[in-house]
Amino acid sequence: MKERTFVSFDWALKRILRDKANFGVLEGFLTTLLNFNVKIHRLLESEGNKDRRESKYNRVDLLAENGDGELILIEVQGEPEFAYFQRMLFGASKLVTDYINGGQNYENVKKIYSVNIVYFDLGQGDDVVYHGKTEFRGIHNGDLLRLSPYQQQKFEVSDIYELYPEYYILKVNDFNQWSRVPLDQWLYFLATSDIPDDADAPGLKEAREKLTIMQMSREEQRAYESYWMDRHILENTMTTARGEGKLEGYEEGKAKGIAEGRAEGRAEGRAEGRAEGAHKKAMEIARKMKEQGLATEDIAEITGLTAEELSTIP
Repeated sequence: MKERTFVSFDWALKRILRDKANFGVLEGFLTTLLNFNVKIHRLLESEGNKDRRESKYNRVDLLAENGDGELILIEVQGEPEFAYFQRMLFGASKLVTDYINGGQNYENVKKIYSVNIVYFDLGQGDDVVYHGKTEFRGIHNGDLLRLSPYQQQKFEVSDIYELYPEYYILKVNDFNQWSRVPLDQWLYFLATSDIPDDADAPGLKEAREKLTIMQMSREEQRAYESYWMDRHILENTMTTARGEGKLEGYEEGKAKGIAEGRAEGRAEGRAEGRAEGAHKKAMEIARKMKEQGLATEDIAEITGLTAEELSTIP
């Protein structure tokens, strides 16, 4: 194993960064991204916080609360998902309802930051980092609706958007530009799992100390190697499927967001890719996935095989 090799950020979210002693790494990342000082008070439980075998690479999320009671949801998505924008909305909306007690006034709704790190080309856009917030503008004259002085004093914010969830999307898959800009340094690490010696962005110094593979126990190293095996299987499967025409048709149907387009994309992909040799290869890949403990529904979606076909694999 190469000296000074660092674990990937999504693996760190699942294991290492949940320890309070390692909060400095997360705080540095969030401070750099959100452009204000972030101190994590505690981590909270959410469905995705659980380290489930079937979600080794597809999805990771972590829910933190800062000292002001605001919620910060960090999600990592490795596999393309055409409805990811809606999932972002669902995740933030669910937090709004989960963290307000029945009978409380609406003024107790928590502020939420949804931070999404995606390793695929989500939507159409040339930038790497996108920020979304809620504003209200007049239909007739285009003026921006603002809080009254009393509301500003009561809620301790200046603008309406500060009451609503804010979304950040980091499309890091192909980012490889090292620079002196702190956010770019974090994007480089997220994309490459590499931290050059001259890294000085907040949190990266702590990351260099905490996330070195050589500092992990042998048990953690074995778990990390298993994780990478899962990740490579998924990546190789998608690459193979694209070559055979299956996933290309499937993703085309997904991107259209229309049931007809989705069905057509799957049908075209399967028609081109279901030659006898391709089917045999898909069955072999599915067998390896089963051995790694992936869920049947995930294997079916990735390989294009039916549940009945998967049931024949020992």
